[in-house]
Amino acid sequence: MDDLTHANYGLSAAPEAHPAEEVDNSLPRAVLRPGAHFLLDGTWRFAIDPDDVGLAQDWALGQEYDYTAQWPGSIEEHMAQAHTAVGPAWQDRIVAWYEREFTLPEVAEAQSRSLFQLTFGACGYETRVWLNGHLLQTIEGEEIHFGEYTSFSYELPEEHLHLVNRLTVRIADTMDAETTRGKQESHVYKRGGIWYQTYTGAVRSVWLETVERNRLRSRVGVVSVIEDHLVRFNLTMRIHDPAQYTVRLQVFELDSPADVTQPGVVPLASSDFPLYLTEGQHEQRLVVEVPGAEVWCPENPHRYRLVAQLIDATGYTAQIEARFGLRKVEARGRKIYLNNEPVYLDGILYQPGTATYAEMQRHMHAMKALGCNLVRVHIAGIDPRIYNLADELGLLLWVEVPSPHSSTPRSRENHHAELLRMLTLMETHPSIIIWSLYNEDWGAQDIATNPETRAYIVDTYHFMQLAHPQFLVIDNDGWHHISYHGRLKSDILTAHLYTPDLGRWRELLDRLIGGEMQGTAAFPLVVGDPFFYRGQVPLLVSEWGGFGFSDYGGPADAEARTNSIRAFKQELRKRPIAGDVYTQATNIEDERNGLIGFHSGELDVPEGLLHSEPEQIG
Repeated sequence: MDDLTHANYGLSAAPEAHPAEEVDNSLPRAVLRPGAHFLLDGTWRFAIDPDDVGLAQDWALGQEYDYTAQWPGSIEEHMAQAHTAVGPAWQDRIVAWYEREFTLPEVAEAQSRSLFQLTFGACGYETRVWLNGHLLQTIEGEEIHFGEYTSFSYELPEEHLHLVNRLTVRIADTMDAETTRGKQESHVYKRGGIWYQTYTGAVRSVWLETVERNRLRSRVGVVSVIEDHLVRFNLTMRIHDPAQYTVRLQVFELDSPADVTQPGVVPLASSDFPLYLTEGQHEQRLVVEVPGAEVWCPENPHRYRLVAQLIDATGYTAQIEARFGLRKVEARGRKIYLNNEPVYLDGILYQPGTATYAEMQRHMHAMKALGCNLVRVHIAGIDPRIYNLADELGLLLWVEVPSPHSSTPRSRENHHAELLRMLTLMETHPSIIIWSLYNEDWGAQDIATNPETRAYIVDTYHFMQLAHPQFLVIDNDGWHHISYHGRLKSDILTAHLYTPDLGRWRELLDRLIGGEMQGTAAFPLVVGDPFFYRGQVPLLVSEWGGFGFSDYGGPADAEARTNSIRAFKQELRKRPIAGDVYTQATNIEDERNGLIGFHSGELDVPEGLLHSEPEQIG
């Protein structure tokens, strides 16, 4: 695995940070920034605000806390550890407060050129932050940050900083079905079966670091068209001092020396871009040619190292780094093509739930050992270091927007905002090839009857095609895909097919490839205008199996499951289907259909079971 903890990314841990799960101290982000950071994980003071009086009573100015909690963690576990009763209030809304002090680190940079930035790896759903009693605004200007799956940052005002500082955080969440929550319980879906215990709050690390006043933000989008050897980088610049700047992009092999200024270190490609930048935030696409570049693929996950620099008129340089790969994915006819070669997607459904980062690492290695080349991360936001690991291992990823649980104008606004937040921070990874907007109508329950719901999904699909052409996009996975004037508004036609009976399985697959849009999945496969399937888009059985989950009636013991999986997989490969996704990788709460030990990462079935080469499934 890549070393993300060398000197350029060192940290100073908070004195009270507890190291029980500190297996990797790299930060949960894809883009790397030289310099030290100060991790604020560890023991925080903690209080529940059951009557939501903390704002009115100015708790941020000073409050007695009866409990402590370990950050990162969930409000649910913190309440349990504090022996705070989970009463009816949590069935509607929960408000929690966290507070700690930190000493301002010494910095080597000239203070006039740098400032302190505070970043939350993920926190929410609704987060407010105070520094020494002063309410902060995110870099985007939000006093309240919404969302709990992606990072957000604050620049700390120098006038409010002291030698010892008090940081106060208020987190609120509800059972509101209009917010993006994936498979966590809500007012609509109660816990049990496939609906999980809520896990919200201080869920990822928080850290302090020095950054330049004028800099490239930790966001790099990568779009490659392998035929022209051009890499299109989407960069974001944060400027306090309007002036003429130069953006310098250099591409190196991944194993190049960390210090690119050393004599003899020559980039594979380099280009300068002069830009006059006004105060504020700027997004800019810049294109670099990398002659003779190798493509990234599961068999050869070759990556390069981008060093991006923002240089001012005096020569002062602000730098970030990203690892990237060149790859192209397309849906043509019945097949999916990766780098212009047809690829069959041997997939598995993955729901990490409350897994630690170390456990998720074990899961990823185990899924590759099963023979998978695709992991479908099921309607959840996860630690971004897992995307880095997928890039390294050569595992293709299918990611999904955590869904709301009701279909309303507000739920669609929340869904769109969550999609944009995720895209901003996940465009770097060559492993991510598929996005799905919805799953099984969750948050779009009226998709078959409401033109407004369909219009939103169609518009979002078109947006993704134009703004993010490096991904394949699925409108609503499993059934109820949208046809508009006979054109499918999904790059792949997907179906969820569950049966433990092999004869019934053959029948369903034959009906599916025969173009029967009704009677295969639980609901019609396509809604909207009439749609006639003639092999114009790839077919993908995006959920099947479930063997071991009693509701599906599948075999419970490992040997019987192994035999069923082999037999069912053979039937898939006999037909013109582009891929499949077995359900699922690990057990999670009430779903007992996993093939991998949740804590151990050990396989309960033979290695290579989901690999579909003939010698593996024959």
